[in-house]
Amino acid sequence: MSTRVLAADLPRHVGRPVKLAGWVHRRRELKSVTFVVVRDRSGLAQVVLTEPVALPEETVVEVHATVTANAQAPGGVELTEAVVTALSSPAKPPPFDLYRPTVPASLPTILDHAPVALRHPRLRAPFAVAAASVAGFRRALDGLGFVETHTPKIVGTATESGANVFGIDYFGRPAYLAQSPQFFKQALVGVFERVCEVGPVFRAEPHDTSRHLAQYTSLDAELGFIADHCDVMAVLREAIAGMVSGVASHAAAELSLLGAVLPDVPAEIPEIHFSDVTDKDDLSPADERELSRWASSEHGSDFLFVTGYPMAKRPFYTHPDPARPEYSNSFDLLFRGVELVTGGQRLHRHEDYLAALAARGENPAAYEDYLAVFAHGMPPHGGFAIGLERWTARLLDVANVRQVTLFPRDLHRLNP
Repeated sequence: MSTRVLAADLPRHVGRPVKLAGWVHRRRELKSVTFVVVRDRSGLAQVVLTEPVALPEETVVEVHATVTANAQAPGGVELTEAVVTALSSPAKPPPFDLYRPTVPASLPTILDHAPVALRHPRLRAPFAVAAASVAGFRRALDGLGFVETHTPKIVGTATESGANVFGIDYFGRPAYLAQSPQFFKQALVGVFERVCEVGPVFRAEPHDTSRHLAQYTSLDAELGFIADHCDVMAVLREAIAGMVSGVASHAAAELSLLGAVLPDVPAEIPEIHFSDVTDKDDLSPADERELSRWASSEHGSDFLFVTGYPMAKRPFYTHPDPARPEYSNSFDLLFRGVELVTGGQRLHRHEDYLAALAARGENPAAYEDYLAVFAHGMPPHGGFAIGLERWTARLLDVANVRQVTLFPRDLHRLNP
């Protein structure tokens, strides 16, 4: 039996017999000839038949044919002398025409029918971009000596002091879906020094907006033996550059299809201290957009670090600025008008954790397992987390994060 050839590789087989397999993307019957466009994971191929075929769009087929040059066909070739065999039952009509170059459907329709709707090349493309971004993230951190870890997503203590958590029944005991791998990745700095993780996190977000999800994919990193948060920012810059490089290398066709432009990542991302921006205790979305415009105008950068957020707005494990204890050794990275990354230096001394929890009225007993590791010697450390879906949304300039989320979970959606 001949080996399957992908549509994108057909130009290298002109004049040869091949086997192609995929989905019927479109069928056009003319008076003396029928054209069947077949779609596989690599692209489209045109099959020329002299007889009509009763194969509805999205039926899975196998094609045995000869590759013939034709400048007017997709990829400059077409399949002639073809024999088409159905590998599935005749497909039911999709929720909208998948062969049209644009998407003639609303976002709710797309999400309701996602398993089929995502076959459309334009709807599929963002997830190729996301996959390339993750590959670039992993490659960059692997080059910096990070060990990839996989930590539990069921935890006994709420990570962020109990806010917005999903509670579950764990064999009769209360437990929670993890809001982040924060506690685990900090502990693992004591094992590997540098760790990273790509995995789901859960937030019981009571918001129904274009940027909030109840489950998203977090790209986390934590590193030890740092001087302060600036060392973390330097590693984050390399991770972002790796993600951009990964997309350029592995998803260039999808970027072109979507008309997206990759950002330049400066050798040194510009930064501004929170106290130089506002006297409020946090930045609003409008503030983030204005700061991003400033960074673009003044520095020609799509990225901007905002450092030194007030300690009152950061988790208890955040390290304060020794010179100005009301501010933190933390940062946000803004990307094209939106906060993309939060990170910073953590506390690493056991007594500092006890003092921080006491100052916030928290009971240390609730964090007993977490705090124990700091009594056994931990180096100065810090880390960051990137929201994959938010990154992809800003990279592709889409209005709603659900457009770049596989089977999104939010305030109202639990299916499909």
